[in-house]
Amino acid sequence: MRLATVKDGGRDGTLVAVSLDGARVATVPGYSTLQAALDDWDAAQDALHAAAAAAEAGRVASPADFAAPLPRAWQWLDGSAFPNHGALMQRAFNHAPIETDLPLMYQGMSHQFIAPTDDVPMPSEADGIDFEGEFGIVTGDVPMGCAARDALAHVRLVLLINDWSLRAIAPVEMKTGFGWVQAKPACSVAPFAVTPDELGDAWRDGRVCLPLTVEVDGRWFGNPNGVAMAFGFHELIAHAARSRSLPAGTIIGSGTVSNPEHETVGSTCISERRAIEMIAGGGPKTEFLSFGSRVTMRAGEGASPFGVIDQQVVAG
Repeated sequence: MRLATVKDGGRDGTLVAVSLDGARVATVPGYSTLQAALDDWDAAQDALHAAAAAAEAGRVASPADFAAPLPRAWQWLDGSAFPNHGALMQRAFNHAPIETDLPLMYQGMSHQFIAPTDDVPMPSEADGIDFEGEFGIVTGDVPMGCAARDALAHVRLVLLINDWSLRAIAPVEMKTGFGWVQAKPACSVAPFAVTPDELGDAWRDGRVCLPLTVEVDGRWFGNPNGVAMAFGFHELIAHAARSRSLPAGTIIGSGTVSNPEHETVGSTCISERRAIEMIAGGGPKTEFLSFGSRVTMRAGEGASPFGVIDQQVVAG
């Protein structure tokens, strides 16, 4: 199934099922929001599948109709599960290696996720405006102490995410040891949240094994593949749930999708490309985004199962 949220219906929008071509939608009887369906997932299955069938002949929806699948969520936990990204950043900026065998993860803001075609307001171009292409999952209720071997049973939906970052602020906040606040504004999310079975063979070992293609102002920037995660989503769930339960509607991100073959597949964030330029030539060449810059993200070789993120950065 592909589920989405349309903007009418208040702050949390209205839950809809989406047709196979992504052009038509149908509401879900008994469940006005995606969070309501997540809270009652097993009992909601008949209504969700009926709505998915009805969507094939449902009302036409345009890209601008869609909010983020969860316009606000109980929790957003972002990992950093692609070792190539971390290695490049450490080498370029002469950072000491992080001495841990555990997944890297931080808790970001979750009270707002930006709709996939809405403008993205930022306070200043001087902040180093950057994008980060990621895959993510939405969980059901996860008990404290959930083992990785049991965690995939708690994955309800899979997402495509742009985790916006302000690179000039990040180093200052990192030095405090208290984590990011100002450097991590709201994320954007592609319109369709898909059940793992919808991805077929591309959902393997807790990973989204698809290329994530990024364009900036209509020009290709990169298309690395999500298969290269060092930790699968089941391992990220187990890490997050070690000492706490996770509520239904928790979103967990993969971190910046990155492959060792960056010479051919590019990158999904500007900071990584700048790191590559620093390593190769002694200094960065690629500029961060300006007001008016447009960023587009999609997944897969053909039609993106998650739909498309297509947004312009504007002055906030």
